[in-house]
Amino acid sequence: MNKPLLQTTADRPGRALGEQDIHLFREGTHSRLHQKLGCHLHATGASFALWAPNARSVSVIGDFNDWNADAHPAQARSDGSGIWELDVRGVEAGQRYKFAVFTQAGERLEKADPFAFRAELAPATASVAWPLDGHAWADGAWMAGRATTRALNAPMSVYEVHLGSWRRGEGGEMLDYRSMAWLLAQHVTDLGFTHVELMPITEHPFYGSWGYQTTGYFAPTSRYGTPQDFKFLVDTLHQAGIGVILDWVPSHFPADAHGLAQFDGTHLYEHADPRQGFHPEWNSSIFNYGRNEVRSFLLSSAMFWLDEYHIDALRVDAVASMLYLDYSRKAGEWIPNVHGGRENLEAITFLRELNESAYRDHPGVQVIAEESTAWPMVSRPTYVGGLGFGMKWNMGWMHDTLSYMQEDPIHRRWHHGQLTFSLVYAFNENFMLPLSHDEVVHGKGSLIEKMPGDDWKKFANLRLLYGHMWAHPGKKLLFMGCEFGQRREWNHDRELDWGLIDGSVMHGGLQRWVGDLNRLYRSEPALHALDFDAAGFEWIDGADAEGSVLSYLRKSGEGDAVLVVANFTPMPRENYLVGVPSPGYWRELLNSDATLYGGSGVGNQGGVDSVPVAAHGRFHALNLQLPPLGVLFLKLEGAAS
Repeated sequence: MNKPLLQTTADRPGRALGEQDIHLFREGTHSRLHQKLGCHLHATGASFALWAPNARSVSVIGDFNDWNADAHPAQARSDGSGIWELDVRGVEAGQRYKFAVFTQAGERLEKADPFAFRAELAPATASVAWPLDGHAWADGAWMAGRATTRALNAPMSVYEVHLGSWRRGEGGEMLDYRSMAWLLAQHVTDLGFTHVELMPITEHPFYGSWGYQTTGYFAPTSRYGTPQDFKFLVDTLHQAGIGVILDWVPSHFPADAHGLAQFDGTHLYEHADPRQGFHPEWNSSIFNYGRNEVRSFLLSSAMFWLDEYHIDALRVDAVASMLYLDYSRKAGEWIPNVHGGRENLEAITFLRELNESAYRDHPGVQVIAEESTAWPMVSRPTYVGGLGFGMKWNMGWMHDTLSYMQEDPIHRRWHHGQLTFSLVYAFNENFMLPLSHDEVVHGKGSLIEKMPGDDWKKFANLRLLYGHMWAHPGKKLLFMGCEFGQRREWNHDRELDWGLIDGSVMHGGLQRWVGDLNRLYRSEPALHALDFDAAGFEWIDGADAEGSVLSYLRKSGEGDAVLVVANFTPMPRENYLVGVPSPGYWRELLNSDATLYGGSGVGNQGGVDSVPVAAHGRFHALNLQLPPLGVLFLKLEGAAS
């Protein structure tokens, strides 16, 4: 066959790296490498560029040259950057390719393009030449208003989704991004969530990793379609008024032969010493954050999703594993930093640079840390010594609250502190309260099956848990299926059990409860405006351990307040006195025990007038009927919303 002609670097159209690119790349601050490295199609073919500084030689192999490593050798730049370049005529969109990287020892490695925009459908591992244009965005209104409507004082209620197991086709086949777009937008809109969080859709070879073992840091997985299809999904959600959060994993990567590990025959992206470069818990490689070019690679990946796909927030996975050199390691299995400490100074530098870059270039986005320790100031600005994240997952709240809720109610009086302890530190960080996929896998059981008691009590407990969660300071996150009481553990190989909702008072009622919680949370500033400010919370009584009852106010700072009273026992409580700040008629906004949610209907007939009786240090009180395993939301009639 006729081989395409090789062009010189000087002939390459528009994507060539300039001196400034090389400077920023080697400095570790280049955040748009995807515009320069990788494969870029043009009118006569494609330009290729690859960082492989320790390779003896590099070639491009693919459908366009019969995978012949002799056909298209790359040329190393003379500036010492370690970048190889070439241009190949005749390359067309959809053709597969890899880089043949020859090591100094003479070994031939066939590597996928680290900057590929699309990958071959797994289990195949080639990259695919593909353009990013071709989608006409229609989310201009969303993008223009994002900075103000998605601020920290706005409501944020997140529906976490694994796309491949949310819904499937009638034959059990996976749906594509386009098929899911309207279904997901409609479901999330009906339930009142403000955001969808997608478990990693970055390309991953092992489906069972759920995307957390990433090989394609610039490619949405081909399991669900093309890059343009994924843009359609994001666009559809935006047009429905729903933000999109992407799980992103800069903490580790798998050791698959076609991936980043030992990329040019050396430990290029990862540390060579396994005490720094190998993650024993996840059997994966750890990025070398001290190498400037690696930081540029990761910064560019983060900016790529914000730039090209209009992503509204990045949820950064496993931040704790990045911060601590001894994470998941025993004594002698890790190397201290230059000061003899356990802090990963290079990772700290990278995370700060990541957050500064994201908020500088995209003022309307958020960057959220999944960080499970007491590391200080995770969600505080870098200029005051923080890591610069906008929010942090509150893992302590999640563990304590679930532990409490799993107790038989008769024993809860002895564990009351697990409910109240989170309010001791609730405003130390900008917290998000997560009930995520991690709580419903690996033998942990579903949320509904964690709850004690018979079936009625299980559902009442879960409605109570959600009510307390939505009332507690902090933004909210709930994993798919938990909104209707999925009974089985989550299984990534099948869709959720949607049939449970049909005709079920309990499952359908739970889903209605979640929707009404979201709508109340969004409509009442007292429940969201001061989520991260101590002025937004006031105890009425947090010490009634004997009764296992909590009562507190959520406040907006504008004079209005919502009263929350939660009874964590199955015993209805009559004539329960709760002190209130103002006299008048307190209307019952929501009651988790209402019959439309599957409850028993115990309540206060829509509201109650205060009485001039002193209680809880206040001159007026409400004489309430507390429903069993129930939570009440009340508000003074006539107060501002």
